Amino acid sequence: GLMNLQLALKDDDIYIIEVNPRASRTVPFVAKATHTPWPAIAAKVMMGQPMSALGAHEPPSVREPGRHPRAYAVKEVVFPFEKFPGVDVVLGPEMRSTGEVMGIDAAFPVAYLKGLLAAGVQLPNEGGVFISVRHADKELIADPARSLVAMGFKVYATGGTADVLQRHGLRTHRLEKIGAGARPNVLDLMTDGDIQLVINTPTRSGWQTDEGRIRATAVRLGIPMITTVTGAVAGVRAIEALRAGDWGVAALQDYALAEPTPANA
Repeated sequence: GLMNLQLALKDDDIYIIEVNPRASRTVPFVAKATHTPWPAIAAKVMMGQPMSALGAHEPPSVREPGRHPRAYAVKEVVFPFEKFPGVDVVLGPEMRSTGEVMGIDAAFPVAYLKGLLAAGVQLPNEGGVFISVRHADKELIADPARSLVAMGFKVYATGGTADVLQRHGLRTHRLEKIGAGARPNVLDLMTDGDIQLVINTPTRSGWQTDEGRIRATAVRLGIPMITTVTGAVAGVRAIEALRAGDWGVAALQDYALAEPTPANA
């Protein structure tokens, strides 16, 4: 509905953390993405009107099996981290974004790419990528890393991440951890312009940790950073779309008029 309920479960007790109205951000986004005035419909329903009288229904691409949506809409957040130099930018349950943008396209990778561009994030189409992920993500990051290598990117990694990638047959340039004192380290390469993308799933937070220094440096230098494996998969697909260069723009209304495409098209 129009509210977001956040709960915490401890033992057998459920605690309500907060209840947030989402009519200011999420609901307008969904209304634009589905071309349906959901806030107006919701207000009328609360006044007693039935849904059947308001013309509210699932779009055809959802109702019909084997049909793709006419478009994918991606909501990308805008963070203020560049205004706080030296601060670790690891995310948590609290709200840190200061704005949101929409990327929409008939193809998901392009929609995600548009969302990133609108949020001020420019993914690279060549160069170096630094990868350092927590233990649970090491096997999962192999496929995105393979795609990056196939596109000609130079992949840097430390310790355990490098071992896993090499075990998967990927050519990886091993770097020592910052605390080891060996040079050049990842901070040196970032400063020298040898790394254009950072993929780091956090294990520890704090500006004094290696991870915190890497993330803070990425923000300071304007280097794109991805902090989840899911984001890495989507980011790699977006880079592939960027390199292909065969996408364009259209009005929001044009996507409302487009027909859903068959799944095998």
